[in-house]
Amino acid sequence: METDTIGGLARAGGVGVETVRYYQRRGLLRTPARGDGVRRYGPDDARRLRFIRTAQTAGFTLEQIGELLVLDSGRDHARARALAGQRIRDLDARIAELTAARAALSRLAEACDHAEGPCPIIEAFEMD
Repeated sequence: METDTIGGLARAGGVGVETVRYYQRRGLLRTPARGDGVRRYGPDDARRLRFIRTAQTAGFTLEQIGELLVLDSGRDHARARALAGQRIRDLDARIAELTAARAALSRLAEACDHAEGPCPIIEAFEMD
């Protein structure tokens, strides 16, 4: 049963109305017909919106989310697993990058604590 307006759907999904419209333009959410002059959304629309938001939180791109939504109605476990595996590899690379940046900044902070002259942190970020 479709009873929610776009505003209600947006609230249920924790997004703004413009985000719902954007997802519709991208083909991730359907755009229902205007029955009584207002577009009405149902529980399936809210579930799909939550799916999109959760997948975004996991770091999937909108293109990947679109593919996952298509897979949602099928049984292509291998493709879903491949998408998840790629996302895990991307996250691992980002974690390694952030870990290296943290270590470098920690070294600079330690050097700054013992520096007599110019600040090593400021010097590290200065452009010649």
